[in-house]
Amino acid sequence: MTDSPTIAERPTLGAKLAAEGFGTFLLVFGGVGTAVFASNHFTEPGAQSAVYVAIALAFGLTVLVGVYAFGPLSGGHFNPAVTLGAAAAGRIPWRDVVPYVVAQVVGGVFASSALVLIGLFGPDKWLTTAQDAGFAANGFGTHSPGGFGMMSAIIIEVILTGFFVLVILGSTHPTRGSKHAGIAIGLSLTLIHLIAIPVDNTSVNPARSLAAAIYGGSELLGQLWVFIVFPAVGALIVGFAFKALFDGTTRD
Repeated sequence: MTDSPTIAERPTLGAKLAAEGFGTFLLVFGGVGTAVFASNHFTEPGAQSAVYVAIALAFGLTVLVGVYAFGPLSGGHFNPAVTLGAAAAGRIPWRDVVPYVVAQVVGGVFASSALVLIGLFGPDKWLTTAQDAGFAANGFGTHSPGGFGMMSAIIIEVILTGFFVLVILGSTHPTRGSKHAGIAIGLSLTLIHLIAIPVDNTSVNPARSLAAAIYGGSELLGQLWVFIVFPAVGALIVGFAFKALFDGTTRD
């Protein structure tokens, strides 16, 4: 999420929504795509840890690229939770939240649908196998890679989404931000995935979760609410807290 341009150069809402849609498409296509293609290819014992690293890097790199490509237009959220956190911190008007979220969800669903379309022309039973394995959707209990329960998923999603929003708000601050914010944001998402993939496949992004769950089966759709509600909770907490704790100024 980058600093907004001057009023005279401000993009239209349509341009912002297009940027959010394309950016979320890139995120889901790159991250979920790596997960479904790599996890169905590297199946020999001992390879799973390497797959986790590849998936974590894929999500981080797609956000890094997307922030620099689309951030100057929309802020580079690509994530409903980030949009909520930005609104809570006063970075964007609340009236933009719903249009942003719709664009992000549409972009994510188009991306996962494109992955399914590729799978239709893949090896015999590849798509069925990928969907039976959950299509990289988020889950807990029997759908957690490490067998973690619902409370584990709730706690880690609140904490890590909050951490992600904190990095974004800090690195893109209008007066104290960094021109290298995209690197910090991309690396933080990589770290988040390295932590949380074994717990619940890592959400911190309701649009990503929805995009994968619609092809992951009814049980994963039934668990989807956790990955919509609690990333939003973490983002809102940090957004309001950031505005209260870190946006104060003083004059010597």
